[in-house]
Amino acid sequence: MKTAPRMLSAVSAIALALTPAVGGGIALTLGSVSAAEAAVARAISVRGNQRVANGTVADLIGFRAGANYSAADIDDAVKKLFATGLFSDVDVSVSGGTLVVVVSELSIVNQVVFRGNRKQKDDRLRGVVRLAPRGTFDQATLDADVEAIRGAYGAIGRNDVSVYPEVVDLGDNRVNVVFQIDEGGRTKITQINIIGNNAFSDRRLQGVISTKKSNPLSWLTRSDIYDDQRLAADEEQLRRFYFNRGYADFRILSSSGDIDPNTGNVVVTIEVDEGERYKFGMVDIDSTVSGVGSEELRSTVSTRDGAIYSAEDVEDTLIAMSERLATEGFPFAEVTPVGNRNFETRTIDVSYVIDQGQRAFVERIEIMGNARTRDYVIRREFDLAEGDAFNQTLLRRAQRRLERLDYFERVDITTRPGSAPDRVIIVVNAVDKSTGEFGIGAGYTTAGAGSSGGVSVEASVVERNFLGRGQTIRISAGGGVDNRTYNISFTEPYFLGYRLALTGAAYRKTKDYNTYDLASTGGSISFGLPITHDLSANIGYKFQQDEFSNVDGVGSTPQSILDDISTYGNTWTESTIFYGLTYNTVDSPQDPHEGLYLRFGQEFAGVGGDARHVKSTVAGSYYKTLSDEADLVGVLRFGAGNITGLGQDVRSVDHFQLGTKFIRGFENNGIGPTDISTGDHIGGKTYFNASAEAQFPLPAFPRDLGLKGSVFADAATLFGHDDGANAANTAMEWRASAGIGLIWDSPFAPLRFDYAWPLMKEPTDKVQNFNFSISTAF
Repeated sequence: MKTAPRMLSAVSAIALALTPAVGGGIALTLGSVSAAEAAVARAISVRGNQRVANGTVADLIGFRAGANYSAADIDDAVKKLFATGLFSDVDVSVSGGTLVVVVSELSIVNQVVFRGNRKQKDDRLRGVVRLAPRGTFDQATLDADVEAIRGAYGAIGRNDVSVYPEVVDLGDNRVNVVFQIDEGGRTKITQINIIGNNAFSDRRLQGVISTKKSNPLSWLTRSDIYDDQRLAADEEQLRRFYFNRGYADFRILSSSGDIDPNTGNVVVTIEVDEGERYKFGMVDIDSTVSGVGSEELRSTVSTRDGAIYSAEDVEDTLIAMSERLATEGFPFAEVTPVGNRNFETRTIDVSYVIDQGQRAFVERIEIMGNARTRDYVIRREFDLAEGDAFNQTLLRRAQRRLERLDYFERVDITTRPGSAPDRVIIVVNAVDKSTGEFGIGAGYTTAGAGSSGGVSVEASVVERNFLGRGQTIRISAGGGVDNRTYNISFTEPYFLGYRLALTGAAYRKTKDYNTYDLASTGGSISFGLPITHDLSANIGYKFQQDEFSNVDGVGSTPQSILDDISTYGNTWTESTIFYGLTYNTVDSPQDPHEGLYLRFGQEFAGVGGDARHVKSTVAGSYYKTLSDEADLVGVLRFGAGNITGLGQDVRSVDHFQLGTKFIRGFENNGIGPTDISTGDHIGGKTYFNASAEAQFPLPAFPRDLGLKGSVFADAATLFGHDDGANAANTAMEWRASAGIGLIWDSPFAPLRFDYAWPLMKEPTDKVQNFNFSISTAF
């Protein structure tokens, strides 16, 4: 008898018997099978199986009667059985020449049932749990499903939810899984504490982050739901906010959401270190690439000596330089900003260093997290495609574009090595969010200027990511005592695969004046093209048909209207080509604090139809933070317009009519030229308007309610009319007013309540002190 082989056999048997396998206990008794010698399995016996056939088990382990087997083979066979996910326990032993396989099968799930859930539908919960009918049951998956359900409730602000799982044995190795849910109360964020901020007030910073305190309208906005990922995104928003305002050393020291065990409510605390505020010092370009000169890239630099330091300006420069270098034949050139702080002067010298970067190509772009948005909607925001030269700067641009779409809760872009040293894989994680909006707006005007006035209401439904295709569809309807409007529009932002937005619209408007009715039906098609990050253009075509009806006649209806009907008939068509340019650097359309908005547009009527005129308009708004501590914002607005007939007079209804958007304190169409016979205002050919306003938070109300106050002064003039024989007060006379306002960024629509006092007016002007309307930032 040889002692050494027997010792090896014993050691091997003990080692294998003690080796853990995936998910259960394993007992292997190998008898005389050694690591060095193979044995022959004369027969295979499978026991304990109820659903899985003997032959299937034998096929899974890969053994055949009469074949050789070793300890390693048995170890692999056990692993294969566990890998199927069908068994909770496997026991393999050798009895004589027979290999005995004893298995315990996992139970089969018959049903998964949810009870007590009202705030989360069954379909939603089925989507987060892993246990499913006809699948196998195991305790680890059940425990994970309990946590997944808790997470689903936490996402809607119910962190104190309790989930009680129950497993009901149905016999025949089948079970029902029942999740009994106690949804609990809604968790509220009762306080947001920001510590360490001196340059900006708590109210100002709370406006930057998306996490909000609970308020009476939180049940509509759902912005008071605490979420770790949302808080992490808020940290990034704060960094951007400070970095773009000169605070290059800004740091977030800590952030947390602490739950009060007594109430279940959350207190959010963010501690920051602002650091010093810097300006740009010297800005230069250092190129080490042969053939690339510094001066020819100077026009791409957005940073200027002496300006407040802004990380966004640096990033814009990097993108512009990278694009210029790529177009000039240097796709791998790498631009790196090198900053040198001067702590005494509080300036940062920036040098843009251009090197010949490492040759790397995009192997592929992987997209995940988007359950609704189509992959191509995300891919088209990249200036990179598979096979292109890899450029980190263009990745940052793509991330900014994706965030600006406002389709996603968050967007993360990372990279990992590809299949070769010069290959890079781009990974995009974009988590969808709701993009549907329902809005209700209202306005009020007093009677006068040929109209009955009264309350008007508009309801709209907007989907900004229609069917996940990135398209926008908007349907709205509204009306009041004497007016009705119906609109529908559709926008494809990438027409024919190009960054060219196509918008089609159709509308119907009716207006019942005191002495006549006017119905306008029309549609338009337009194309929008981004020229630079801040500048865009549009061009389009519009067709409209106007129809007069129920005209009272001479003595009641303005003579200018009667002359138009006499000359052109009751039905009038207008065929128009229009174009425009828009320059926009405003930081936020919802809560603007800084930036300039300029819009110039022209319309040429006369491409067919009855109308022949050219209409030109320009409008602008400038926002400036006057006090960061008080969150005081100054706004300057101006506008001008002119309409001129081309070979014929301009119809009276095509003249400009100024409303409260131009000057508050006066009725809509309450100033300007009047009809000699009736005294009604009939519009004018030219207008100018200007406004100065200061907006500030109301200290007695939580910022998260969206309430702001304002004081303002307006001035405007409207003059000129083509029907000189029947028009009076056509001279240029300025009107002015001053007042106070309440601005409410409500969950339904941005609303304004203004009360204005006319300071300069003409005897024929119609005064309206109070105005209630839908507010617009621009």
